[in-house]
Amino acid sequence: MTQAPPVANRGWLVLSAAVGINLILGSLYAWGVIAKVLADPKGPWHWNKTDAALPFTVSTAAFALTMIFAGRAQDKIGPRWVAMLGGAMFGLGLFLSAFATTPLLMMLTYGLAGGIGIGLCYSATTPPVIKWFPPGKKGVITGIVVSGVGLAAVYVSPLTQLLLEKTGVSHTFMILGVGAIILILLFTQLLANPPPGYVASAATPAPAGAAAPARPAAGPRVELDWHEMLRQRRFYLLWAMFVLAASAGLMIIAHVAIIAKEQAGWKWGFVPIATLAIFNTLGRVASGFLSDRFGRPRTMVLAFLLQALNMCLFSYYTTPELVVFGAAFAGLCYGTIFTLMPAATADFYGVRNLGVNYGLLFTAFGVAGITGPLLGGRVRDLCGTYGPSYAISACMLLVAAVLAMLSSTARPKAGLG
Repeated sequence: MTQAPPVANRGWLVLSAAVGINLILGSLYAWGVIAKVLADPKGPWHWNKTDAALPFTVSTAAFALTMIFAGRAQDKIGPRWVAMLGGAMFGLGLFLSAFATTPLLMMLTYGLAGGIGIGLCYSATTPPVIKWFPPGKKGVITGIVVSGVGLAAVYVSPLTQLLLEKTGVSHTFMILGVGAIILILLFTQLLANPPPGYVASAATPAPAGAAAPARPAAGPRVELDWHEMLRQRRFYLLWAMFVLAASAGLMIIAHVAIIAKEQAGWKWGFVPIATLAIFNTLGRVASGFLSDRFGRPRTMVLAFLLQALNMCLFSYYTTPELVVFGAAFAGLCYGTIFTLMPAATADFYGVRNLGVNYGLLFTAFGVAGITGPLLGGRVRDLCGTYGPSYAISACMLLVAAVLAMLSSTARPKAGLG
């Protein structure tokens, strides 16, 4: 039975809370500003580029692995308690990083504790919001929710830069940690799944020529659990695409401040980070809008090909203006992943088990969190330049585009999609 309008309108309140939480979680993407200080040969830390990438790498891996269990938990007990625990873990991880003086300790605090906290919170934002809105708006609503993570670096990067200059690394971590705990715990009070029997209002019919919403490959049933999902070929195509495309994006995100300094002689590394974040946000919203009309696979192919072209050109970005252009282009294409992947998961496997289903797909981000930042750091340490890492990233993106095309033509066969 459809609920009264006041209940239905609550979806927008839940959406606002989810965006607010993601705005705080997005401080993960300000790591490039901190890494530049840690890897400064003239600074007090004296970490190499690989060491400076390790906490970020562990954080993304812990984030992704936690999504599996957190997704299942929020499917069972609801999003509020999962997000509250996540906010406490994330803030505590940041706070304890103030006392970490080695890469190993920072991997445990910022990386492990912080990453688990992000995974708990992130798993509890997108699924409940999607359940409040009709299927025809799935892409754009997902894009709005996840845009908070991308947009966060717009304010977190300059804020972190200012705190580092005024208070140093340790106090910066303390301030960010306490702020994260307070704000996330406030936002989580507004998170909720729809009541039993709630039915969202019908979506506006798609325009002529638009791709119809994808249906699961396992027959007429819309809701698949994770066991059924793992028997589908399309899941592994999506997983591989996620790894390849996210690795390229994370390589740039983790190193763009250093790239700006080395390729363009620009010390204001927070500017390309903030620019990347703005376009990351635009990519998340725009890809949701486009994919609702033209389909997820087609939008993926376009994004991956454009990002591959950008990677081929990145070595030639040797002025501040060109670095900003490259960062903007990278953010625009990278952001599409975090709208298209959860929306595609909901398309193919339904929303009832979306938390755990997307959590399993999101393990790809954990792999990308290892390969992307370490690719950039190791290549730079060994070759003295980021050039080969750009070429490798371009190749990965081309492969991802091919896989996206294959996913659009996948058909059921012997119980596999």
